Order: sequence, then C-alpha cells, then structure tokens
Amino acid sequence: MSYPEARYLGEAGESSGVFRPASAGPDLTIGGTAVHHLGTGASTDGQFGLYRWDMGPKPSGPSPHFHRTISESFFVLSGTVRLFDGKGWTDATAGDFLYVPAGGIHSFRNESGEPASMLLLFAPGAPREAYFGELAEIAAEGRRLSDAEWTDLYLRHDQYMV
Repeated sequence: MSYPEARYLGEAGESSGVFRPASAGPDLTIGGTAVHHLGTGASTDGQFGLYRWDMGPKPSGPSPHFHRTISESFFVLSGTVRLFDGKGWTDATAGDFLYVPAGGIHSFRNESGEPASMLLLFAPGAPREAYFGELAEIAAEGRRLSDAEWTDLYLRHDQYMV
C-alpha cells in the first residue's frame, strides 16, 4: 500500500485546523442519544465523517444493516456497547474497536442499562448528519413511519436493512 496522491501542493503548509472544544453541546438528540458532529463529510472535504454518540441507559441502536458507499468504524469510549460484525454480537467496552467495510453487515446497541459513549467513523465522508437529523425529528415527534416511508428514508441515506 502506498500513500494517496497529494491533495496539498503548497510548499510551506498553512494554518487550516478546525478545533471543537469538548464543552460544545450535542448537535442533536435522537431519543436518549446525544449526537456530536465532530467532523462531517462537508467539513473534512469528503475524507471522513466522525460522530460521538452519547447513549442514555435505555436500549437504543439500529437493527443490522449495511452501506454500499461507506465503511463504518466504532470505537467505544465508555460503558458497554453491543457491536454486531455480521457474524455475532460482542459486548464491547472502553477501547474496543470494530471496522466494517462497505457491504459489511453490522449493528450496535446499548442494552446495558447504563450510559455508554462511542465514536462512529464513516469513510469516505458522507452526509450522515442529514440521516441523523431525520431520525431525531421522527423520534421527537413520536411519529411512526410506514414500511414504505422507512424504505424511502433508508434508500436516500445508503442504509440497507437485513
């Protein structure tokens, strides 16, 4: 494996970092989960999307699914998160990591009864915050979507349920 082609062709470098303090509040809440948009596909020039999920003690998380266009990685910061790698479930704790390439079936759930926090990394960057925003609206309004509405939502956001 080699380095990719250069994206920056200048000679001196530049001051272009973007800082987000830990004190910044969540960008949205989905049920009992606070979602922090640490680095969106738009803010990373499409390189990746990085999100922090701070889950409350109530069970939460998606059913098994896959993505056609992006990989997804999970890094547990605290608590216990059940991670599904397409073959089985693992109770992951702080420091545990799961990488799922495009097409890989995966899922995550907090079923511990305690808060848990993790990082989600999507590569390349995709507009996942639009998907998360729609989920937050649905949860906040207590709406129940029809099967057809769920299918439409998933198709628009590269989410294929199994």
